[in-house]
Amino acid sequence: MSAPEGLIARVIPTVTAYARERWRGYAAAAIVGVFLAISGAFGTEIVPLPQRLSYWLTLMLAGSMIGLIVGPFAAQRPRIGENRVLAWAVVTVSLTLPLTVFVWWFTGLVFGARAVSALPYFLGVTGVVTAAMTALTMIVDNPGPATHAPPKDAAPARVRFMDRLPPKLMGAIVYAVQSEDHYLRLHTSKGSDLILMRLADAIAELEGIEGAQVHRSWWVARDAVTDVKRENGRVTLLLPGDVEAPVSRPNVKALRDAGWI
Repeated sequence: MSAPEGLIARVIPTVTAYARERWRGYAAAAIVGVFLAISGAFGTEIVPLPQRLSYWLTLMLAGSMIGLIVGPFAAQRPRIGENRVLAWAVVTVSLTLPLTVFVWWFTGLVFGARAVSALPYFLGVTGVVTAAMTALTMIVDNPGPATHAPPKDAAPARVRFMDRLPPKLMGAIVYAVQSEDHYLRLHTSKGSDLILMRLADAIAELEGIEGAQVHRSWWVARDAVTDVKRENGRVTLLLPGDVEAPVSRPNVKALRDAGWI
């Protein structure tokens, strides 16, 4: 196999997997395209609705495809625990420049005018739309929050949540925290028990242990993961004591990028 063929063989599976994971982004892009066409955004009300639909849907879906190319290599975000504003800014800037050139070219193709002097205008418009679409896509695909262990050369961190363990679980290793109505089920090395607490508050107090909210109802410690089960497109983390923690779809890519699975 030649070098170009080898590169293509590596790139195509990466792009294909990324596309499957980002279908919600394509759906959002199509919905926004329809809205922009119906509203006649940015002066496009001067052309009939069918032409506006064709124009905006092509632009929005093409933007998603350009994001598909840029995303796997330059902007694999959001990542677990990453600053959302920083991630949004990086992705927006990465996409705006290539998208501006495409929008400028395609608008000239559709409307019959393509002046280099119009590029600053298209840069501004494209930047606004890209920023909004990036924010929308990141909301849809946003992984759960993460907790962090201290650096290896640092002193052990005090984990506030450990003070909440019931007496029979004191001194145990916490494997996972599962939300059950208004209670939390604690899965530990000494068994399980329930406490009255919100999952979001528990995650804040679990700082000091490397872990992540992998599902709306589950926080899992990274060291507790013994295996990963994949079945019918669903990913489940296997923990000690035959405990299985489901992984929601927006978290699958983030966990893979972080080396969990």
